[in-house]
Amino acid sequence: MNRAPHLQPQCPAVAAQKNVHILVGVTGSVAALKLPLLVTELLKIPGLEVQVVTTDRAKHFYSPQEIPVTLYSDVDEWQLWKGRTDPVLHIDLRRWADLMLVAPLDANTLAKIANGICDNLLTCVIRAWDLSKPLLFCPAMNTAMWEHPITARQIEQLKGFGYTEISCIVKKLVCGDEGRGAMAEVPTIVGKVKAILLEWGVPVQS
Repeated sequence: MNRAPHLQPQCPAVAAQKNVHILVGVTGSVAALKLPLLVTELLKIPGLEVQVVTTDRAKHFYSPQEIPVTLYSDVDEWQLWKGRTDPVLHIDLRRWADLMLVAPLDANTLAKIANGICDNLLTCVIRAWDLSKPLLFCPAMNTAMWEHPITARQIEQLKGFGYTEISCIVKKLVCGDEGRGAMAEVPTIVGKVKAILLEWGVPVQS
């Protein structure tokens, strides 16, 4: 498979001496339980602004009251647009963000992205994503789903688009199975974000 050319990270916000914007996408894996912790840890990085895009299924695993930033879902896309001159939310979010982090990325949304399907707010943002900006994704699914041959193929497709995988890990899953498929730990994910910020010359500690 031909991969998208590697593009040097660019961040207009840094050049303009503005806060860096991170858009977190969350999908319907049980690992969405960790969304409040992930957002809290990201907000500890100085000069960072965070917004969240959630799928409807992901809402099952956390309480919106636990998320201290703006949280968007499908209903917001449709409520905002009434006519030709109204904003298109998935495009506005794509423009706002300097970096996108999808954590967790469940098997269903992985398959959608790999095949270009964009049937909700999150997948529309990703389909419209500016490939000169980093997109990190954190797979999370049951071990049996992870080991299906199509998963590796779809992961490689996302890498071919220029996206960066934060690999899942081996642990005892919520379903009771033990094996690979759990989302990377929050400190690992935040560490990957910090590494990109350091490349941009952004201090990651106050």
